[in-house]
Amino acid sequence: MQALSRKMKKFPTADKADRTANQEYEVQEFADESDGSTTQRFTRLARDISFFRNSGRKLTLESKVVLPDNQIYQWWIKLVLVWAVYSSFFTPLEFGFFQGLPRHLWLLDLLAQLVFLADIIVTFFVAYKDESTYKMVVDHRSIASRYAKTDLFLDLLGCMPWDMVYKASGKIEGLRFLVWVRLYRVRKVDDFFRKLEKDIRISYFGARIAKLLTVELYCTHTAACIFYYLATTEPVALESDTWIGSITLGGTSYHNFRDIPLATRYITALYWAILTMSTVGYGDIHAVNPKEMVFVMIYVSFDMILGAYLIGNMTALIVKGSNTENFRDKMAMLIKYMNRHSLGKRLRQQMKNHTRLRYESKFMEESIIEDLPVSIRAKVSQALYRSEVEHVPLFKNCSNEFISQLVNQMHEEYFLPGEVIMEQGNAADQIYIVSHGLLEEVLIADDGSEEIISQLEPQSIFGKVAVLSSVPQPYTVRVCELCKLLRLDKQSLDNIMQIYFKDGRQIVTNLLEEQEGDCRMVQFPSDISFVVAKQEIELALRVNAAVFRGDLQQVKSLIKAGAHPTRTDYDGRTPLHLAASRGYEDMVLCLIQEGANVNSIDNFGNTPLMEAVKCGYDNIISLLVERGGLLLLKDPGICLCNAVINGDLGFLKRLLQLEVDPNATDYDHRTSFAHCSC
Repeated sequence: MQALSRKMKKFPTADKADRTANQEYEVQEFADESDGSTTQRFTRLARDISFFRNSGRKLTLESKVVLPDNQIYQWWIKLVLVWAVYSSFFTPLEFGFFQGLPRHLWLLDLLAQLVFLADIIVTFFVAYKDESTYKMVVDHRSIASRYAKTDLFLDLLGCMPWDMVYKASGKIEGLRFLVWVRLYRVRKVDDFFRKLEKDIRISYFGARIAKLLTVELYCTHTAACIFYYLATTEPVALESDTWIGSITLGGTSYHNFRDIPLATRYITALYWAILTMSTVGYGDIHAVNPKEMVFVMIYVSFDMILGAYLIGNMTALIVKGSNTENFRDKMAMLIKYMNRHSLGKRLRQQMKNHTRLRYESKFMEESIIEDLPVSIRAKVSQALYRSEVEHVPLFKNCSNEFISQLVNQMHEEYFLPGEVIMEQGNAADQIYIVSHGLLEEVLIADDGSEEIISQLEPQSIFGKVAVLSSVPQPYTVRVCELCKLLRLDKQSLDNIMQIYFKDGRQIVTNLLEEQEGDCRMVQFPSDISFVVAKQEIELALRVNAAVFRGDLQQVKSLIKAGAHPTRTDYDGRTPLHLAASRGYEDMVLCLIQEGANVNSIDNFGNTPLMEAVKCGYDNIISLLVERGGLLLLKDPGICLCNAVINGDLGFLKRLLQLEVDPNATDYDHRTSFAHCSC
């Protein structure tokens, strides 16, 4: 329990109960302690006992709860289950065969009620998992409210000593019917079977058969007790008018059936109930009076429903849900689809073969984890595919982060021999990595002749040329033997390369080196160069946009991914121009540290220092001057004259402070002083 407590977030204590009463807490993942030796299991049990013993002195309603996975609580559940089985079996027997329990059975029944009463108290301390949020709720008010709204009332009624109430009331017959409320405890047995069915260590078939047999035997047991009870409602003088008082079996008369041993009476009633349920009905036991006839009609009607339920479940266990049945249903639907759309014979055969392959137990394993969260599937992909992707020549010298992102987007696909995965001349939007099997690249000439270019073995990759250069697929790729491929979509690759631009350029470099000696790919380098230039322009625009917004973290991420701070946009402006014009001092400093040119000139003849001077950012002016920034004005006289004409005294002062010649003239050979005189 201490180990579990350490893995939980903060729980409410007594001095914080007022402000945490309605708060929910989330329990983190528990360590799997289901395995281990007998010594280890006893050690865990002793540890839990030690926790309760040590904390018992200061146990308060606000401070302690019991977690459902607690070892001691699990043993308590097993104990309650035993008594639930006893109570579920004994309740019909008490109602039918006992009009007031003898002392030894009364003591046993009282012990059972005390156990269930203790279970009610324990339930008020048991945390539960919220069905909507999947958080472990440990707040006592929430636990009590939930229990009070669901099972508390019926549980309390079940713990009432109804036999004592019956005797104390002078044996009023109607009070005996209240004992049936204890059958609500059957839900604990049902919960046990539900858990048993989910336990992968137990055969599902065996667990279901055991549950169905238990349902059948319990229904016949209850019917037998009720049928016997109907006979006891008649006076002793009219025993011959009851089903049991009127029969003679094997030469033995049941006329005085109350004097016959209990076991014989019970077996006789159970014999009738089982034969009636199985619809055999030899006729040796039958209803005699109207009450018995009505009950038999109701019971037989119920038997039809119960029999259909049992037979249907057993049939489903044997046939429905099996891999073969699923395959048959899938194939039937596929054939209807192919017939409806009049697909060709070869395509039909490929579709059927692939469907058959999908239902082979050792293939299509990816479908097993498709319902898991994305984060868990990503970890599985890393464990399965990373070693294969790292050894692919196209991804040589790429960063670990880039490889991880690629692996997370990989999908398994299986192909049978003879299938064509990519056709020459088609547009390709997937890249495939060969994980297992053998394929071949085929060049198809205009006359239809084929030339095998290469064979693709594990760790080979194809589709890369068409995807990276946006050209038609140069070769046809055909399967030679059953193969397992890892597929990466073009859109996913493009998204990753936009984030890791440096790795994207490394991929292009690796691809160019790989295709360098291929005379059939003469046009390929120019296509790649065009794609690279386009990507660099897009990246420069993204950097400038991030600088314009003042997003320093995005700028750092883009530079880390391969963006260069000296790249210019369509106006020749670098990121440093924009940062200086917007007054982002931290951005200016970061760009300078990353190698930005402090004296780059845009298409309008402005340097970053000139942008800062125009906007009046003195701190950025000082920073740029310290780093060697210059104005590099082609016509300083025109700038001075325009400042005078516009009345911009601040701009004029900043120009003069940066040692611009005050005697510089404009195109009319007039100085700024001459304009002031005018």
